[in-house]
Amino acid sequence: MQRPMAEPRQSEAGKIDNRAGVIDLLAHDTKTDEVLLVMNEPRPWDGSDARLHELQERFNAYASFLLDGEFAESHPDLAKKPARIEVRCAHMPDVRAIELLGMIHDQLAFQDIKMELVLAERPNGEPNCGCGHS
Repeated sequence: MQRPMAEPRQSEAGKIDNRAGVIDLLAHDTKTDEVLLVMNEPRPWDGSDARLHELQERFNAYASFLLDGEFAESHPDLAKKPARIEVRCAHMPDVRAIELLGMIHDQLAFQDIKMELVLAERPNGEPNCGCGHS
């Protein structure tokens, strides 16, 4: 079961539209028997307060979806399975984002929700560290 969402749309001003309530992908990972929610982060990290706030708001929406009954109501067959949120980044998060992701990871763990960061790979198969070297 998947619920893929479109990439972020750009408004006429060139800014990414608010995606706080968007779950990019919802699936059942049959290998781990977990509910998988994917959060795509295709943009480079800029260290801004606004970007960190947006990330926090997206996690709030994902956690709320899992914990406040909406998920159980719409997917009763998966409601009792453990959950994992994957943050799929095209670029290595900056220091401030990593600190926030660590705090989010710890808070989600209190709710028995796993959180993983997945970095896109370069064509040669090495992780994209975001440093600009090939």
